[in-house]
Amino acid sequence: MIEKIAFLPKPAMPPLLTKETEPTGATDVTKSFGAFLNTALGSVQAQQTTTDQLNDKFIIGEIADVHQLTIAAERAALSLELTVQIRNKAIEAYQEIMRTQL
Repeated sequence: MIEKIAFLPKPAMPPLLTKETEPTGATDVTKSFGAFLNTALGSVQAQQTTTDQLNDKFIIGEIADVHQLTIAAERAALSLELTVQIRNKAIEAYQEIMRTQL
């Protein structure tokens, strides 16, 4: 079944850090950021897995609606493209920091 497209904005994400769990040092911030990245990459992987499963079902003939497969594939492609662009920006920022003279 095709998901309905919601025209209402999604609710805002809760803050990643609250005052009770606010990191106190660089290692805590690094762990928190690492957990955030792992969650995001897991989401991209889940979208790719869903697309692969839908593709297999379409090939077998269990799914007759090609639109569902196309939408899932496009979502996965956009997620991967966004992930690559974020990685590229992070690498550029790191290289710029390394070029900075003290």
